[in-house]
Amino acid sequence: MKLSTKGRYGLKAMYDLAIHFGDGPISLKNIAERQRISDHYLEQLIATLRKSGLVKSVRGAQGGYTLSESPEKITVGEIIRSLEGPLGVAECSLEEEPTACENAECCVTRVIWKKIQDSISDVIDSITLQDMVDDYYRMNKKDNLMFYI
Repeated sequence: MKLSTKGRYGLKAMYDLAIHFGDGPISLKNIAERQRISDHYLEQLIATLRKSGLVKSVRGAQGGYTLSESPEKITVGEIIRSLEGPLGVAECSLEEEPTACENAECCVTRVIWKKIQDSISDVIDSITLQDMVDDYYRMNKKDNLMFYI
């Protein structure tokens, strides 16, 4: 399974909002500059994340975006699924609507794909944005923060 730029850049944007959680609304321009994402592409990603209920928009001169919940309540899995759709390493192992296979009852490889899929889901569903923020602070000196992932 390979994530598209939607998933990778969307996670970067959400991470940026998590770093600044509690500081008020953050403009897309600031996120785009810090994370090196095009403004136009970031607008598309944020629109999807907003529809999924993961971010809120604030209008006005001091407007921007904030996380809809605290960083410890939003998982990497929620973000990736919001942007990428159901996860799966093979069509027959998709989370929501696996493709029917005429050999499903006796297919050994399907069992392997399912185990891989379950492992990936377990990992991404166990990591929160707060975990990412905490990892970042552990990895970097507080006086030299750049907020990139």
